[in-house]
Amino acid sequence: MRYMLCYDLYKPAQNYEALYKTLRENFGATRVLYSQWVFRRINTNAAGLRDYFKKFLDSDDRLLIVSLDSSDWAGWNLISKISEL
Repeated sequence: MRYMLCYDLYKPAQNYEALYKTLRENFGATRVLYSQWVFRRINTNAAGLRDYFKKFLDSDDRLLIVSLDSSDWAGWNLISKISEL
């Protein structure tokens, strides 16, 4: 499946290089916008990816994982509740 990872990072001075390195090297991800990456992954789902990537973020950052092949998505600390739209 193809997934899109989107984030808001609220501490620009923080070192997020571990996140970027993991996306590039471990996931073969391609950055499509400054805060969005796309990659392929099998044997997982959006919630599993969300839980994995949360360890690279601070508590006030935001994260959204969306499957580009289905309606599978998972978010963390989002501004709006997508499920209510």
